[in-house]
Amino acid sequence: MSSWKKAAKASQKTHRERHQPETRKHLGLLEKKKDYIARARDFQEKRATIKLLRKRALNKNPDEFHFHMINSKVVNGVHREKDKEDQHTPEQIKLMETQDLRYVAYKRNIEAKKIDKMQSQLHMIDAANETRNKHIFFVDDSAEMRNFDLAEKLNTHPALLSRRTNRPTLDAIKRMKLPELDNKTIAKLEQKKHMAYKELEKRVNRERELTVVQQKLEMRRALKDKKTKKPKLVKPGSKDTAPIYKWKFERKR
Repeated sequence: MSSWKKAAKASQKTHRERHQPETRKHLGLLEKKKDYIARARDFQEKRATIKLLRKRALNKNPDEFHFHMINSKVVNGVHREKDKEDQHTPEQIKLMETQDLRYVAYKRNIEAKKIDKMQSQLHMIDAANETRNKHIFFVDDSAEMRNFDLAEKLNTHPALLSRRTNRPTLDAIKRMKLPELDNKTIAKLEQKKHMAYKELEKRVNRERELTVVQQKLEMRRALKDKKTKKPKLVKPGSKDTAPIYKWKFERKR
C-alpha cells in the first residue's frame, strides 16, 4: 500500500499558477503565492521592528548617557565605531593625512643624523641644570664654617664656581694664554651656546614626533592586511605612543 502511495505521489504533476493575462501583461509579472508570502513576512518583520523602536523611544530616559554615543559616528547613513587610536596632535594628523610612510621615515632619519651631529659638537653637560652639584666639605668648628671660602678651598676663581665642568685652578689659569674678551663678546658666546641647545631640543622633539607617526602608520598598514586575522588591542594609542596589538600566532607551513 505504501509503495502505491509513493508511486501515485510521484506521478502527480506540479501545480502551476496561472500567468498574467494578456490584458494585464503591461503591468509586469503576476505575483505568485510564494512571492506574496515573502513580501508579507518582510512587511510584518519591519512593522514589528518599528513598533519595538517606538516603544523604546517612549520609555527612554532623556538624561541617559552611554559612551557609545561619542565612540561611534554615522558614515553614509551607517553607524561605525570610531578608531580608538585617533588621539593625535594636529601636527601628527596633518602628517598622517598628507605624507607617505616612506617620506616620514626619510625625514626622521634626517633629523636623527642632525641630532647626532649636534650632540657630537655640544658637550650636553651644562645643559642639564635640574640636578644640583652635591659636594660636602667637613670643618672642625663653627668659626671655621663662618669663615669658609669655597673659591679658596677649590683653588679657583670665584666667577667659575657656578660652572659644572671645566673649572680650572688658579695655577692653571696663570699658565693659560687667554684672549682679550670683553663682556659683550662673552654674552654673545653664551647666547650662541643657548640657541644651539634650544635647536637641539626642538630637533629631539621633532624626531620623537616623527617616530610616533611612523609607528602609527606602520600599525595602520599592518591592520589593513586582510590575509591575517584581526588582532587583539592590548593598549590603545595616545599622542605620545602608538597602539599595541597582539596577533594570534599561526604556524606557517
